[in-house]
Amino acid sequence: MKEKIISQAKDMFLKLGFKSITMDDIAGEMCISKKTIYKYFANKELLVEESVQIIHKEVRQLIEEVTSKNYNAIEENFQIRRMFDDMFKSSETSPIYQLKKHYPEVYKSALKFQVEECEYCFRLNIEKGITQGLYREALDIDAYVKFYYYLIFSINENTHSEREAYNLEYGALEYHTRAMATEKGIAELEKNLLNPIT
Repeated sequence: MKEKIISQAKDMFLKLGFKSITMDDIAGEMCISKKTIYKYFANKELLVEESVQIIHKEVRQLIEEVTSKNYNAIEENFQIRRMFDDMFKSSETSPIYQLKKHYPEVYKSALKFQVEECEYCFRLNIEKGITQGLYREALDIDAYVKFYYYLIFSINENTHSEREAYNLEYGALEYHTRAMATEKGIAELEKNLLNPIT
């Protein structure tokens, strides 16, 4: 039952927001009593925290699924963007923005995972792109990992609208790629830009 509650709560939080969904809403959607939810979660913040952990797990699995395929480094980044767009397309407000504003303690604990996961993925992608001749060889990888990380998280932490955040992230992806790309990489970028994320 605990796993079912977390799964239902996670879906509702992503769709309608961490703040607006109440324990009553979750109980009503599941046709159970609120007392049943409180049997497993002493308060809403604990449910939010466990829901965020499940979201992280799902994000990691989806990224691993994309990176296991035979995409080149630039195409891989666009595929990951599309995957995030599909995962969060029902959200009206940015989940990271919501967490930071309404559940700062959960946000702080989630941030460590986000930093480590993103920096690891960005680094692998840059190394892959250099090997493939899509990114310049003389890049300061540490610097570019941090540049992109700060750019993406600044957008998510400060942009209320999920749609606006994704549009900005799409522009950030193009900006990041152009800053690193070789002539071959620019050609690959232009090809991917012809199939925009909508």
